[in-house]
Amino acid sequence: MSGNIVLVTRRTIRASQARLFDAWTQPEQLRAWWGPRPVTCSRAEVDLRVGGRYQIENLLPDGKRLIIEGIFELVDPPHQLVYSWRAGDDQVSRVSVRFEPHGEHTEVVVIHEQIPSASIRESHEMGWNGCLDGLERYFASG
Repeated sequence: MSGNIVLVTRRTIRASQARLFDAWTQPEQLRAWWGPRPVTCSRAEVDLRVGGRYQIENLLPDGKRLIIEGIFELVDPPHQLVYSWRAGDDQVSRVSVRFEPHGEHTEVVVIHEQIPSASIRESHEMGWNGCLDGLERYFASG
């Protein structure tokens, strides 16, 4: 059934819950790691509160810009975020991000729900894995 497709991606990163939560929610840090290569984040705005909006501008290799935006539904620092997600003209879906501590590491679990089609799910899977690669590099570089 369309709109009920779910994607789960995970990555264990050597960083605390709090540091990862901040990297995910502070615009200056978000710009440093967001986007699957070669996409970069040219702008990020975050109003981190339930009902607050966020907007991320992806700069694509061809110079085009893709706006990703939504509204925070749950803000539970440093444990979890839930927010609506709209990339460009796509229909709205929902993203949950959990930060689960494991000693000196934290597992970042991204659950993207209400995806409208298998092809969009595949695109999101590449995108989320690329973003988690960037987040891992960001913390590995110190």
